[in-house]
Amino acid sequence: MPITDSDDLSIEFARAIDAASPLREHRERFVFADDTIYLDGNSLGRLPRRTSQRLREVIDTEWGRDLIRSWPTWIARHDDVAAALATGVLGVRPSEVTIADSTTVNLYKVINAAADLRPGRSVILIERDNFPTDLYVVQGIAKARGMSVRVVDSDIDGGLSVEQVRSALDDDVALACFCHVSYRSGAIADIEQITGVLHEAGAVAVWDLCHSAGAIRTPLAQARAEFAVGCTYKYLNSGPGAPAFLYVREDLHDQVRQPIWGWFGQREQFAMGGDYDPVEGIARFTSGTPAVLGLSAIEEGVRSITDAGIDELEQGGRLLTGYGLVLADSWLAPLGFTVASPRAASRRGSHLTLHHRQAWQICQAMIARGVVPDFRTPDRLRLGMAPLTTSFEEVWRGFDAIREIVETDEHLQFPAERARVT
Repeated sequence: MPITDSDDLSIEFARAIDAASPLREHRERFVFADDTIYLDGNSLGRLPRRTSQRLREVIDTEWGRDLIRSWPTWIARHDDVAAALATGVLGVRPSEVTIADSTTVNLYKVINAAADLRPGRSVILIERDNFPTDLYVVQGIAKARGMSVRVVDSDIDGGLSVEQVRSALDDDVALACFCHVSYRSGAIADIEQITGVLHEAGAVAVWDLCHSAGAIRTPLAQARAEFAVGCTYKYLNSGPGAPAFLYVREDLHDQVRQPIWGWFGQREQFAMGGDYDPVEGIARFTSGTPAVLGLSAIEEGVRSITDAGIDELEQGGRLLTGYGLVLADSWLAPLGFTVASPRAASRRGSHLTLHHRQAWQICQAMIARGVVPDFRTPDRLRLGMAPLTTSFEEVWRGFDAIREIVETDEHLQFPAERARVT
């Protein structure tokens, strides 16, 4: 049941919603530091309590005591965690997902593989407001392969539409690389319809799931999308720098090769042969040795999502961002804020973006108060409401802090220009 502007906007109302939430018991499994109001779970998820213990087991016992004898355990864990991520988070077959490298490296792998599937075509399609690493990887691959990049001018707040994609397609487009959820506005792209339009034009679909995996359903199987990638340190709560994942539709495994050949993708790995012969299945998209500590953190992060259930999380995220929308309209619109995310819950991921001409200064004032948001150009506050860990009270307190900061001009003590972040 959506929250409307006729509902009680008191903190007691927020607490009552939290008390009735089916996600409440799951929230208690995470570390909450001091009195920080954390509205940036779409950048880095909170730490599951179990992860600290799990990593200590890996360090002290599996590594410290058992040393190299733990490799069979670690390899089996890699396959098990990838399978759990596939079925419990992405809704695809266990055989279609592997965990490896970073999102950027995995993009490089799957975009090259996608281009190989359409050798007679020379154009890569991408949205202008795609995440920068996607743009850079596409530009680099196009330059190396003698291809060209065609940019779709989607709406910075409303996101990518089916018709915008359709109008950009022709017989030269080999593949398209799009984000399921816009990193800036939270707008959801329709995976099923857009993939269908790409297939009608003979193009291959590559989806970036970084801002959707673990927060909303990702209908890759229903769309029959060919490829996807994503990170694990946002809604999957696997920690900074945790390895990424990639998805390749099963019927394509024997048709494609990825460009980074390494010994973990090699058939008869320990024969130490001199010529590369890729193993069958999704494992051919691996290259080097798995990052065991990161993998073990992913295990706990994925468990936190699958225990809660992706349907419950999607609904929880819609309620949280919808509540934020009501607070923004009631409290912040009179102070010069506008909503820079889709208003329809079905078109919005699990973060809400607000536009204000002094957003950078407001962001710094919030951080100084212990309220952690995110800033994105141009002049936008991005407020991540991770459905597994963010409470309605936390949203209330965060928006109340924004209101008080702007009403008292507290933000004006901070520089108007954004400093370079390295």
